[in-house]
Amino acid sequence: MKKYITQIFALFVFFFVSSLEAQVKYFPERNANWEEKVPTDLKIDSEWLNDAVKFAEANEYSGSRDLRIAIVKGFAREPFYQILGPTKKRGGPAGMILKDGYVVAKWGDTKRVDMTFSVTKSFLSTMAGLAVDKGLIKNETDLAKDYVWDGTFGGAHNSKITFQHLLQQNSDWSGELWGGKDWADRPPRQGDLDDWKNRTLREPGTFMEYNDVRVNVLAYALLQVWRKPLPQVLKDEVMDKIGASTTWRWFGYDKAWTTIDGVQMKSVTGGGHSGAGLFISAEDMARFGLLFLNDGKWKNEQIISNNWIENAIVPSKPNVNYGYMWWLNQKGPRHWENVSEDIYYAAGFGGNFIVVDRKHNVVVVTRWLEPSKIGEFMETLTKALN
Repeated sequence: MKKYITQIFALFVFFFVSSLEAQVKYFPERNANWEEKVPTDLKIDSEWLNDAVKFAEANEYSGSRDLRIAIVKGFAREPFYQILGPTKKRGGPAGMILKDGYVVAKWGDTKRVDMTFSVTKSFLSTMAGLAVDKGLIKNETDLAKDYVWDGTFGGAHNSKITFQHLLQQNSDWSGELWGGKDWADRPPRQGDLDDWKNRTLREPGTFMEYNDVRVNVLAYALLQVWRKPLPQVLKDEVMDKIGASTTWRWFGYDKAWTTIDGVQMKSVTGGGHSGAGLFISAEDMARFGLLFLNDGKWKNEQIISNNWIENAIVPSKPNVNYGYMWWLNQKGPRHWENVSEDIYYAAGFGGNFIVVDRKHNVVVVTRWLEPSKIGEFMETLTKALN
């Protein structure tokens, strides 16, 4: 009996110590230099780490640094495509790797503010999470029409859409918003466009389709719920609390104005597909990633509930690699080989990533890395962490 008690106690100590090691041990102060650690002091192989950094620097995104040119070229096949919001010329490769909160590697200009494209979606989903945490939305499985009554979710199909469907990008919402038509966003590369436009809509929750118009519908719905601009919500509820800089901006399309409570407000986008989205530095992205690594807690304040984060990284039924606007490194079409499956990440056009590696207590931010190279980069980094 004593033998079993000893074994149980040993297991308890092991898991207790492991949980302590998994906690973030350092949070950077606002406007202060981010504390750095020698990699070997945190049991990281310096040679493999240096190889990962060199790889990121050597594999810059191949598109034009003038992002107006890059996105027009990238989405030229879409009918009616046009730039509807602000853009910005980008910098070169940049990034940071954090272990236990400390910087163990960085490259490029980590303070430069650049477009971040669909990384914005993970910030947008957090606005939904905060609304649920605060009771503004009872549950993400609620029908959106019960919160937005202006016809955005009217009709036989759109009335069945929940916030969860919008978060998982499997709503198949049909309509037009701010000059963007749902069917014209990333249409099939083959077949007749008229057939696609008039296709039978799929039942919400059954099929994922990456679609920025529908993401922007979510942003609009959340604006109606919060009754104040989402950049203000993000600033007050998250970014100020984690000591982010004052340099980040969240834009909407030029004509994306609506009136709430007699006040004109801009509805932001969830990406930079047609311009706009979140313009932010690598350091502020890293702070956001660190908040998620620490289960939504910054120092002693629970900013986002751990329950929301756990829900956000549950694989959706139509796509095992996608949760609530976070990508998941599960076995599936987007799986990174020889890399922890306990990883989730935000990803944006041009090679922008925030990677949360819970197994190794690591946050990675890479900017302007050729998107097809992220798996190889993470495999190299994993060798350093192991």
